[in-house]
Amino acid sequence: MGEVYKLSNAFSELDRAKLSWGHIKVMIVSGLGFFTDAYDLFVIGIVLMLLSGPYQTSFHLSGHEIGAVGASSLAFAMIGQLLFGKIADKYGRKKIYGIELSILIIGALLSAISWNFESLLISRIFLGIGIGGDYPVSATIMSEYANAKDRGKLVGLVFAMQGFGAITAVVASVILVSYLPAEITWRALLVIGAIPPLSVVYLRRKVPETPRYALLVSNNQEEAKKASKIIIGKEIRFNVGNNGINHLTFREFLEKYWKSLFIASFAWFLMDIAFYGTGIYSSFIVPQMISVDSIHMKILISGIPYFVGAFGYFFAAFLMDSLGRKRIQIQGFIAMAAIYLIVALSLVSNGKDVLGFYVPKYLAFLIYSLSFFFINFGPNETTFVFPTELFPTKYRSTSHGIAAATGKAGAALSTYLFPLALESIGIRGVLFILSGVSMLGAIISIWLKEPAGKSLEEITEEKVAIEVPISVPHPYSN
Repeated sequence: MGEVYKLSNAFSELDRAKLSWGHIKVMIVSGLGFFTDAYDLFVIGIVLMLLSGPYQTSFHLSGHEIGAVGASSLAFAMIGQLLFGKIADKYGRKKIYGIELSILIIGALLSAISWNFESLLISRIFLGIGIGGDYPVSATIMSEYANAKDRGKLVGLVFAMQGFGAITAVVASVILVSYLPAEITWRALLVIGAIPPLSVVYLRRKVPETPRYALLVSNNQEEAKKASKIIIGKEIRFNVGNNGINHLTFREFLEKYWKSLFIASFAWFLMDIAFYGTGIYSSFIVPQMISVDSIHMKILISGIPYFVGAFGYFFAAFLMDSLGRKRIQIQGFIAMAAIYLIVALSLVSNGKDVLGFYVPKYLAFLIYSLSFFFINFGPNETTFVFPTELFPTKYRSTSHGIAAATGKAGAALSTYLFPLALESIGIRGVLFILSGVSMLGAIISIWLKEPAGKSLEEITEEKVAIEVPISVPHPYSN
């Protein structure tokens, strides 16, 4: 058995591998879950509009009930994130991959047949647990399969599928409301959320265990070989010793990584306050800027920010490895803060700003829509990527679950309070608050470590025993 060396030496062939079709396949299988997550989370805003407005539906929701249903999936996503994050580290990513989507499917189907507030709330809670479980498992799998050069891009593209999910929610809503009564439309919108995951549950069950988890935690050389064949087209015999990695206890892990975990989690918390507040309630906010009469135009106009924001996902993903995660996150937060402040001060007050001169309301709407672009070309993407890289293999999924759950705490808080805040302090007051939240996110992100271009083990400073012949000097020894 050789001495203890940096683990990046053992995985250098995977880290140096060129971007392959195998990487893309793992990205697509992982990303389709996030397509569904985004669809289910954002379509509920349109469903709530149908269930609370002057439309003929089987039940009508009050303001508090709207907030509860809107926040329920986000609040219980925290349970899914923490639970599945821990399980994926304890028993393996492969063993539970696909189970989270099965829970999501059941929740989506049950929500479509809800008959009152209570049944809709319970089904959305169930759906939220499935959505939450998808975050740490898919993110960790993609990160541990990725090569070093393209890891930010690949993990970013998994999350970028949210853009397509949000757009699909808008398009499906416009089409269905044009041809079907409101009662059928809202149920059809919810049942559509069960269709995409049905197509990928089987594929997820076929994904081999990641090579890093297989070798460093479960000590399974055969599973690691299968994974390497998917990525680079051949099986590799990794030179990791039988004793594997020198694992930290959870207490030691917290002592060493608490600062990175706190910053990654708190930045996600701040980002989700803005992202989900404006995202889910876009159909409530936009009409205060642009007056439209028909339900079709209200949905379509409210969906324009989603279309603008979708480009941001892909800008972030494809520039992640060249610009760096930290730079993109900070500049995104700053842009959000500036946009919210500009709109609040100058453009949302019956067509006049605080200085008294006229400003076209459509310009206010355009600038507001740009906030969606900079959220995605900024912290919405990077807060998802950072926790897949900053923490060691044994605690990577758990760490992502903690960070994601902290984010969803902000999302649930924002989603529940947003309708009440709009009634009490108005859109101007809400945007002032979001501007301050975004600026705080930019400041705290300064202390994050930049992981772009490095191997996971170089970032986390993990060390491992590497098998070498006793008579041959180890090439990485000092």
